[in-house]
Amino acid sequence: MNQGLGRKRIAGTDIEVSPLGFGTVKFGRNQGVKYPEHFTMPDDREMFELLNLARELGMNLLDTAPAYGTSEERLGELFVRHKGFREQWVICSKVGEEFINGESCFDFSGQHIRFSVERSLKRLNTDVIELMLVHSSGDDVNIIEQSGCLEVLADLKKEGKILASGMSTKTVEGGILALKHSDVAMVTYNLNEQAEKQVLDYALEQGKGILIKKALASGHACLSGQDPVLESMKLVFSHPGVSAAIVGTINPAHMQQNAEACIAASA
Repeated sequence: MNQGLGRKRIAGTDIEVSPLGFGTVKFGRNQGVKYPEHFTMPDDREMFELLNLARELGMNLLDTAPAYGTSEERLGELFVRHKGFREQWVICSKVGEEFINGESCFDFSGQHIRFSVERSLKRLNTDVIELMLVHSSGDDVNIIEQSGCLEVLADLKKEGKILASGMSTKTVEGGILALKHSDVAMVTYNLNEQAEKQVLDYALEQGKGILIKKALASGHACLSGQDPVLESMKLVFSHPGVSAAIVGTINPAHMQQNAEACIAASA
């Protein structure tokens, strides 16, 4: 196996991840997604081949969510069919957002958070999920302060059902507040959007974890005369507070390119 990607401990946790994580929204949903081109979801064989390629490239971080349609269920079925496959991955899933009848809906109540985690454990056919994040609607601060969702995740962590908790945020204030109350924030940071750099700076100062979403601007990154993937990776990994970037693709050539750019950017 190519270990060129290496491993990095997520600050404040004992979890070690590859700097490039594999996002699986395209495994379970092709409606209401912000990609420049329509796509057909891979079948089970294609999905397994993509996951095997990710592993061969050195990835061990797998990102999913209830909001990603059938992604969790499909991954869980693969884990059952292929003995030992689950143990090769660090799984990051979410709570708070559901995708129902083609639309997103949100529920951050303590009751729903607990229900969602228990459901994800069953769907993924696992006893523990390493990372569990609140899937924000964008109203980060009010969600944290009024719903008690991060406290519920802290309880589930004590119970051993998850190993680390946090929030996928959409604002600087929300990212910082999430880090004050949990282990990890997942934030947007790319060539087009760098407003949340303050969250990365805060995480570095406080010894908290950072995962990057939309590192390639959901496929929209564009630079005249330069390699946009390499330049995106250089930007993301130039910040020492970043543990990993989540990038989703169902194109094997793109996955290889992403991994090579990640290695080059980290060199």
